[in-house]
Amino acid sequence: MLYQIPSFLLDVIAGLLGGACLLRLYMQLHRVPFGNPLGRFVFALTDWIVLPLRRILPAAGRWDLASLVAAWLIVMLKYLLLMLLAGGLRPVALPLLSLFGLLQLAVSGLTALLIVYAVLSWIPGASPVLHDLVQRLAEPLVRPIRRVVPLIGGVDLSPLVAIVLLQIVAMVLGNLLVGIYGIGR
Repeated sequence: MLYQIPSFLLDVIAGLLGGACLLRLYMQLHRVPFGNPLGRFVFALTDWIVLPLRRILPAAGRWDLASLVAAWLIVMLKYLLLMLLAGGLRPVALPLLSLFGLLQLAVSGLTALLIVYAVLSWIPGASPVLHDLVQRLAEPLVRPIRRVVPLIGGVDLSPLVAIVLLQIVAMVLGNLLVGIYGIGR
């Protein structure tokens, strides 16, 4: 219990902050405006770490490297604190472990985005601003799948297929973490 509670709290904090950094990266990559409430929330959560990093890490085209590195550093701090809590510090493995953790966070975030996208498609009175924002973020994920998976009875199953594929990726990443480092979910 003395490990589970701090581990849970670190997961929540790192998930929120790291996920916000990844969402900032993803929104900038797809040129989604930040003038909406979600965009302002993402900026408020991430400016403290992204703006200083941006001074030394310029963007590479549409890729905001500062947001990506910020998310990776947050995940690395989480794993460092977990290692210190467990009493088994392995600093050599920390950068690679953090990379796998960052990939898991990205998969979780994309899965949540697709779930919200699917639910909003079934709610007729959903906020048009929220619907447009989620649609602009989810379309790059489901568009390639729509080319392969046809509508079935007028129902678009591409979000479901994308979620299944993301969950397979999450399982592979989770097993890599467990198998290689002995930790994970």
